[in-house]
Amino acid sequence: MSVPQTPRTFGASTTAADVIDGVDLHGRRAVVTGASSGIGVETARALAAAGADVTLAVRNTDAGARVAARLAEELPPESGKLTVERLDLADRSTVAAFVAAWHGPLHILVNNAGLMAPPELTRTPDGQEVQFAVNHLGHFALAAGLHPALAAADGARIVSVSSIGHLFSPVVFDDLAYRFRPYDPWISYGQSKTANILFAVGAAERWADDGITANALMPGNIADTSLARHMDMQQVADFIASGAIALPPQKTVQQGAATSVLLAASPTVEGITGRYFEDCAQAKPVTERPGAVAGVAPYALDRDNADRLWTVSEALAG
Repeated sequence: MSVPQTPRTFGASTTAADVIDGVDLHGRRAVVTGASSGIGVETARALAAAGADVTLAVRNTDAGARVAARLAEELPPESGKLTVERLDLADRSTVAAFVAAWHGPLHILVNNAGLMAPPELTRTPDGQEVQFAVNHLGHFALAAGLHPALAAADGARIVSVSSIGHLFSPVVFDDLAYRFRPYDPWISYGQSKTANILFAVGAAERWADDGITANALMPGNIADTSLARHMDMQQVADFIASGAIALPPQKTVQQGAATSVLLAASPTVEGITGRYFEDCAQAKPVTERPGAVAGVAPYALDRDNADRLWTVSEALAG
């Protein structure tokens, strides 16, 4: 990677294009999950613009192909190659197939795909609550399966897209699948987003000797995204009106992708691992949720929690 010629300050209004300016990723290979919409598309665009060959790992390959074709028309000629591969994070077989088909080193893995607050309790065919399965377990299995490729890259980066929603709940290890407690879409979402951060903490500790760094992030409050496609929007409006959730100012999709791109490619975070970022900077700790529009809960960075989650995930993800 080349270092930008002049120092620059990144923040809430920074865009992915701002972050990637001056960075050279030619010869690097990247995977971005959920790259058929929202910040996944903008993350893929930025990495490819810097020269990386980017695989769009998507559930709907037709949608992914349309995105790849559009980006290919918009990107400059020296950009990296775009390919599309199927990946359904709720289906173990597609994760295994994706891993089996990968050959050679992998320099950047952006675990971006996600599901937010479906109103009814839904489980995957193997019995896992769907938000925990898609947001965490599928990505855990993907990263673990691609670990040899990441280790072969000599300096790979893993980016785990989390959310301020992690403040809704720690990982409730005794009832991950809601067999005993009543299902709540936001508590479930929070649990899965906490898991995204704990995964980064666990990977940072386990894979440091392989030259792999892993960090998590909050992209921001982004209206233009398909993340909320399964949500009951009246429920969301009622939830916001009740004061149960405080939201930071809205961002554009381009601004929302900036922190992902920072952690994936910027030399300014070289060697930093096991952390949680927002607005292109490390987040400050918070000790309670009411009123919080930023920050990271201590339970999400706790190494004991990360170790326990890793062990549980290995068992559940097979």
